[in-house]
Amino acid sequence: MASSWATLNTILERAKRFPPFRALYRIPWVPSAYHFVLAFVGALIYRFPSKKLVVIGVTGTKGKTTTLEFINAGLEAAGRKTALLSSIRIKIGGHSKPNLLGNTQPGRFYAQYFMREAIKNGCEFALLEVGSEGVVRHRHRFIDFDAAVFVNLHPEHIESHGGFENYRKAKLKFFRYVGRSSKGDRRFFINQADKNADYFIKAAGQGKIIMTTKTEIPLRMSGEFNRENAGIAEAVLRSFGVKDTTIRKALGEFAGVPGRMEYVQRKPFAVVVDYAHTPDSLKAVYEDAKPRGGRLICVLGSAGGGRDKWKRPEMGKIAAQHCQKIILTDEDPFDESPGQILLEIKDGVLDAGFAPANVREVLDRGEAIRRAISSAHPGDAVVITGKGSESCVRVAGGRKIPWSDVAAVRRALGQAHPGA
Repeated sequence: MASSWATLNTILERAKRFPPFRALYRIPWVPSAYHFVLAFVGALIYRFPSKKLVVIGVTGTKGKTTTLEFINAGLEAAGRKTALLSSIRIKIGGHSKPNLLGNTQPGRFYAQYFMREAIKNGCEFALLEVGSEGVVRHRHRFIDFDAAVFVNLHPEHIESHGGFENYRKAKLKFFRYVGRSSKGDRRFFINQADKNADYFIKAAGQGKIIMTTKTEIPLRMSGEFNRENAGIAEAVLRSFGVKDTTIRKALGEFAGVPGRMEYVQRKPFAVVVDYAHTPDSLKAVYEDAKPRGGRLICVLGSAGGGRDKWKRPEMGKIAAQHCQKIILTDEDPFDESPGQILLEIKDGVLDAGFAPANVREVLDRGEAIRRAISSAHPGDAVVITGKGSESCVRVAGGRKIPWSDVAAVRRALGQAHPGA
């Protein structure tokens, strides 16, 4: 059934095609004003639904989705009905579907529509990912948050924001905004292990500040960084009245987020799929997946579209420092030359002194994965990064090619002979 949101979105999309609108949009202050007005109109149309929900917003560079899912698991275990909007999925009550909208924080009134639907379905909590680019576009505006969560901060979207300082300012702007929320009991959860924690403490103002640490609960999920994510969720759940026994059971049994440190196979050699797409996240994945005694074989690429070009050689250097074999492949080239992207990553690999014979460029992602798995011996680990659970590869002309790293791994495992 066509939603009112879909109808409004279509109207706006068509309006943007008219030359007068395009000319107006080039005026420097107009884009910001346009997004601000959209945020207000969306809240007005859907009657400010956040006032009737407990709204928790999670921001940071990496781990937002996993942290939200940990929180959701604990609330559901406690019998609380939730709605969740993340870069991976859209869930309202018992109904869940993949997020195919292309944004961590969808625009065009979507968050307001989502929360109104949550109320219709009897949800008490709305769990939202909050991205820096969404904040710049005012997509957090006119949402009354009860809690803001800071996971961590690392360089990302540097070119679009005009530097790391501006990137951090966008995240801090969200915290300051929550500090002005009409909700009386505003709570701020801050990962004390992150070096930017003090900035967020100051931005929280007069709100209740809760510092978080790594959880001590045994987890099914791999990755030391996931202990930080779970520790944040543990603090949030306890603050909202979930019993410790429920928290331990829910977090301990949580199977993980698809495409986030997902072990498709552990023996005779490990195969890991992860979303890591920044230097820091890549390093964390390699350190966690590194086998004892075996080789680390990696498959990686980097996004095109002019996005964070600075990180390409940096990711190459990190791969060179941790891996014994590197296969560079396509990720999301958009309108850039896929081959040029790989060359920029390779520059970093070779600058780190890595043996040229052990690095390969294979543009076909499926073939790259097949080669990595075919070359693995018992005790090795194959780590495939950049796509995670994403369902398509974005190429020139705005086209999207359906894709799944996990499915490609399973096909390759069916074709390969372990130890070959």
